[in-house]
Amino acid sequence: MIQKQQSMIFSPFMAIYDLVIPKDNLLRKINELIDFSFLYDELKDKYCLDNGRNAIDPIRMFKYLL
Repeated sequence: MIQKQQSMIFSPFMAIYDLVIPKDNLLRKINELIDFSFLYDELKDKYCLDNGRNAIDPIRMFKYLL
C-alpha cells in the first residue's frame, strides 16, 4: 500500500539546520526547486492497494538515492 508522506513536525532545533547547511547547498536547492509528487503517479500501479504493509514513502526513498 502506498501512502503520501505526512507533513513533518519540525522541532525547535530546526534553526540549527539553517546554520549548518549552507543556503547554496546542492541538495537544499534540489529540494526547493523540484516537485517530487510526480513519483506517486509513476509508481501508483506498482503497489497493491488492499493488502500488505504500508510502503515507505516513494519520495523519501527517491531522495535517499540522491
